[in-house]
Amino acid sequence: MGVLVAVVAHGGPAFVAALRQVWDEGDAVLPVDPRLPDPARRRLLAMLRPAALVTPAGAGREIETLDHGRGEIGAEDALVVPTSGTTGEPKGVVLTHDALAAHARMVHAHLGVTRADRWLACLPLAHVGGLGVVVRALIDGIGLEVHPGFDAEAVIVARDGGATLTSLVPTALDRVGAEGFRWVVLGGSADTVAERPANVVRTWGLTETGGGVVYDGRPLPGVEVRAIDGELWVRSPTLARGVRRADTTVGDLRRARPEDPTSTGWLATGDGGDVAANGTVTVRGRRDDMIVTGGENVWPDTVEAVLRLHPALAEVAVAGRPDTEWGQRVVAWVVPRDGVPRPSLDEVRGRVRDALPAWCAPRELRVVAALPRTPLGKVRRGALRTGETPDGPG
Repeated sequence: MGVLVAVVAHGGPAFVAALRQVWDEGDAVLPVDPRLPDPARRRLLAMLRPAALVTPAGAGREIETLDHGRGEIGAEDALVVPTSGTTGEPKGVVLTHDALAAHARMVHAHLGVTRADRWLACLPLAHVGGLGVVVRALIDGIGLEVHPGFDAEAVIVARDGGATLTSLVPTALDRVGAEGFRWVVLGGSADTVAERPANVVRTWGLTETGGGVVYDGRPLPGVEVRAIDGELWVRSPTLARGVRRADTTVGDLRRARPEDPTSTGWLATGDGGDVAANGTVTVRGRRDDMIVTGGENVWPDTVEAVLRLHPALAEVAVAGRPDTEWGQRVVAWVVPRDGVPRPSLDEVRGRVRDALPAWCAPRELRVVAALPRTPLGKVRRGALRTGETPDGPG
């Protein structure tokens, strides 16, 4: 039986070589974000219990044996990817070789990828958005270039040098543009730009789905998506086997749909959304993020989309905070643009009320220097709800 091996996920060929070697030895990889401070890294390792920690170094690797037992895995396990969504302690999502192969096959078929293509990986490799590029290229033998991280000039050089495919988040795409790539796969956070070039495909998925499984609102072939009581459920050959526990057992996330006890293999994603009669999927946001104010439901993404059009605002985030009268009140955190007068609460409320029902209008406005974000750019709404912002308690 193989074991779980933690690999520090520095971007570059050394990580790819370490990943290959661990797999060749019949073991599974736990990618570790190199940006984690040492206490956070130690907590992660103690919770997911790998047998060793590998640090890729040039053409070789440094190996530290860990006192976590053998760190055993299932025979089919390939990756244990840490994820906590936007809040909470990380969990280890267990993805099998079969699930990864299915995802590579489905994505490459949808994009028409051939051996003439070359993937560029420039997002953090400790997350499925960046790591998935590497995995897909390795599984299907597609050309691959891996950067230490996102650098706009380096991405442009790679594109001009023959990279045809890449995965980006919206802020990165805004810096380099899509021109010159055959496809840009866009994910990681909500895209605020209404229209993108035809070679940009917006994706939706989770670590638990192996990455994006809905492309431009349409499920990939073999993927089923249903909306049950406003929550998106997915069944797909790419789904994770489960979540790794501290005792190294794996808790299965897949289950029957509530209305059909005989169904199997479905994942409740925790994302709110709708599925139209023609199969088109609309994602509303995390159900945990929905604000219930005075008995009315408010999706933060919808309010943010209106406020992002305000010329005085560089960034905006919306979340609910406890309120004795309304249950929750809608709060907007905004980063103003330099040299532009800050909008008032009344002005912000008026703009929202012109576009949405009155209960969607923020009852509180907080001006901050920056928004708390994950490494892939998602706003950490949980941090906003608890008062944690880059400026300190809110």
